[in-house]
Amino acid sequence: MLVSPLNSTMSLSNIVIISGPSGAGEDSIIDGLAKYTTVNRIVTTTTRAMRPGESDGNPYYFIGKDAFEEKIANNEMIEWAKQYNGNLYGVTRSELERVNALPGIGTWKIEYQGVISAKKLFPEIKSIFIMADSLDVLAQRIRSRSHVTDEYIKERMEYTKEWLKHEDIYDHKVINKQGQLDDAIKEIVEILKKEGYQIA
Repeated sequence: MLVSPLNSTMSLSNIVIISGPSGAGEDSIIDGLAKYTTVNRIVTTTTRAMRPGESDGNPYYFIGKDAFEEKIANNEMIEWAKQYNGNLYGVTRSELERVNALPGIGTWKIEYQGVISAKKLFPEIKSIFIMADSLDVLAQRIRSRSHVTDEYIKERMEYTKEWLKHEDIYDHKVINKQGQLDDAIKEIVEILKKEGYQIA
């Protein structure tokens, strides 16, 4: 994955990075945080094809590869990456500015390479690593999705093993145990409070 960070003078003290491999449950956790405070998601821009049930802005901003590369050339991307499947993913400066101006907590869901870049750009951002009980549980969760193949699961597991080598880049780690999602959400709420985030 290639990452290209940009210099920035924005302060993103109300934004928290929620990050973890496929099957860790980041989306469920972010949704659950809304029970405790106002949550605004930072929406990633991608070149991957839109799937049934998706729309622009949910869960991504969908654009073509040429348009994405034009944004890179114009320094509109704060960070961007090429994933294992060849698709480009990134966050625009305007998207960060949009979420940063909103009341409540902004959640930034990115993979570990993006976390490394984001922490260099915005040292004030806190990051929370989400993981399942084990790799086996992670694989079971991914397998339960209707559209996945054995090859996809294998790719995700290999990438997760690489991801686990970089746990030390995060400020906190939370285990989202099977059947105990509410406990993981409450643990994150307490972390946010201790870190000085405003929980409504």
